[in-house]
Amino acid sequence: MPEIDLAQSEARELASLWWLLALVGLASLIAGVILVTKPSDSLATLAVIFGIFLLVDGIAELIKSLGRGAQNRALRAIIGVLGVIVGIALIRHPLHGVAAIGIVIGIWLVAAGVIRLLLAIAVGPRLLLGIVVALLEIVAGIVIVANPHIGYATLAVLTGIWLILNGIGAIAVGVAIRGTKASPGL
Repeated sequence: MPEIDLAQSEARELASLWWLLALVGLASLIAGVILVTKPSDSLATLAVIFGIFLLVDGIAELIKSLGRGAQNRALRAIIGVLGVIVGIALIRHPLHGVAAIGIVIGIWLVAAGVIRLLLAIAVGPRLLLGIVVALLEIVAGIVIVANPHIGYATLAVLTGIWLILNGIGAIAVGVAIRGTKASPGL
């Protein structure tokens, strides 16, 4: 039964990182609420808020890719590096045009959605939920890239809604993983 012991060990390791997922979810939720409640604020604020979220999310993905039992390390590392790079770029040089920010955010959403879709199909214990989240990211990214000249208030609200939904989902998964950690079988 070494396979069962290995699976339980991997489950315990994943469960010990529940707080990281919940933290990313909380950051996403806070950023989303700020963007939805104050969409008319400056474009630089949108870039920095989204950049902070991408940076935190990218770091979390990189940490997950380094886990002992992490499956698809390369895909997780790619999405992590992509998030860190785009996040730093948005924080360091808030772009001065709705089109540029829209394109950066849209491309990131499409790339992250495609990678998350591959992860959901390859690994996903919750296949349907993973596919739905990935498809929502891809569709949102395509909409933003297709029309990058939309007003920044509209872009802020769309991005904020996505961040809120992403945050709620990440917090829920983190709490569920924590509950799994507490179960006697692990």
